[in-house]
Amino acid sequence: MRILFISGGSRGAVFPLVPLATAARNAGHEVFVGVTENTLPAVASAGLPGVALATGTMPQYMYQDREGNPAVEPDDPEEWNLFNGHGMGRLAAASLEGLVPLIERWRPDVIVGGSLSYAAPIIAAHFGIPFVRHSLNMGEPANIDLGAAAELAPELEKFGLPDIPGEDLFIDICPPSVRPADAIPSQSMRYVPYNTHKKLDPWMYTRPQVPRVVISAGSRVTPDYELPALRDLVEKVQPLGLEMIIAVPDEVANLLGPLPDGVRAGWLPVDVLMRSSDLLVHRGGGNTMLSAMTAGIPQLVIPAMPKQVGMTENLVEYGAAKMLIDGEDTAEAIAEACQELLKEPSYLKRSRDIAQEIAELPSPAEVVDVVAALAKGNAA
Repeated sequence: MRILFISGGSRGAVFPLVPLATAARNAGHEVFVGVTENTLPAVASAGLPGVALATGTMPQYMYQDREGNPAVEPDDPEEWNLFNGHGMGRLAAASLEGLVPLIERWRPDVIVGGSLSYAAPIIAAHFGIPFVRHSLNMGEPANIDLGAAAELAPELEKFGLPDIPGEDLFIDICPPSVRPADAIPSQSMRYVPYNTHKKLDPWMYTRPQVPRVVISAGSRVTPDYELPALRDLVEKVQPLGLEMIIAVPDEVANLLGPLPDGVRAGWLPVDVLMRSSDLLVHRGGGNTMLSAMTAGIPQLVIPAMPKQVGMTENLVEYGAAKMLIDGEDTAEAIAEACQELLKEPSYLKRSRDIAQEIAELPSPAEVVDVVAALAKGNAA
């Protein structure tokens, strides 16, 4: 069976699909992963065959319209989700041009697309191929789809579609206990943390004598995006006397400025570090959040984007996290929240409960069989 995976324009959009794609290859299926050209190294690092679908970068699609004019990011959360959808729609439009010849030459039996990879359902419908939608985190607001549909109106008309087509199967990596109340029926799958690695040192998997906190703003930090927020988090957590590990791309780690003795920063194996840490403080990245849930450690979340608020609220209600929105994240509030998460046993218990729930969900290898059955049913 041939499976085409289609993902977004960043490492963070590729990582959640790697476990299923790897399981499919291990089961003997042919796998291609279609992404933007700048994201191909993340695909290659997973040992997967990558295909470039577009040459633009995610910031270009998000912050420029199709004519290259600036797209202004709105302050209103609902408008922001629509704005996000328009950006993902522009990525999809650019990807469709590369997808048509790819599918004509290498006919896949099934297409698996990340939740916001809108080129996937469009091209699957056009060629009559089963489409599997794969979640990237704990759930996306529905109005992102509305923004994408509005942006993709010309492409939908070209392909003779009234709207963005739905999926034949939805694979959800969000644990059932914290799924959104309005979530659609799904095939649950165990979240398996994936990130590109470097050589492991003993300190990474050895629990220190003082509590260890991992601080992160996700994999997309650049000098122009989220670096000031990450620097601010570091400054506010530093006085607590914890061992601080700052997970940040190597190319911007030195831009954090002088760090106290003993503080480590760089592109680190977060999946390993989570299991030797006591707390995660981060900006709401989906992979970061789910990695901590898998490791069973409490989290303090300061969401960077409006769409991350809802998923964080579900984890807060479950009792495994605390949240501070922009404006509430004073040094005093962060210190108080961190101390409560470390000292109140209920947060650790609930975090371990959800880790156990994740461990009991179907593995990617089991879900590959479900995807294969879908493709065989369509062929029959």
